Amino acid sequence: MRAEAQTEGVFGMKLVGNVVINRVVVTCGDFKKIKNIYQAIFQKNQFEGTKIPLFNAQATGKERQLALDCIKFWRADPAYKALYFQNPGKNKSCKKRFWGPYAGKYKKHCFYNLDKYKGCNL
Repeated sequence: MRAEAQTEGVFGMKLVGNVVINRVVVTCGDFKKIKNIYQAIFQKNQFEGTKIPLFNAQATGKERQLALDCIKFWRADPAYKALYFQNPGKNKSCKKRFWGPYAGKYKKHCFYNLDKYKGCNL
């Protein structure tokens, strides 16, 4: 969460955590084989944050609490049912679609839902 959205504060990091937990919970599409947080985070070509040194730095007590909040199903829009997010880059707007329809933006990150939820348990 920190490696993906540290500059977006507590709420931004929790939105990223929300997406990770959604990927564990959902039972369809590219995520139907994801059964735990580790698999969600290390799914091939998904999270850029895993490639930076900050990712391996020791989490603070506050960061651990943020993660636990997400694990206990903390949810908020625009990530409430989002399975994807991206930072489109400085001064660039969110795409209308990115692996699904646009759900909303928080600071630099754009969030995207699945096209359909039926049968996905999300």
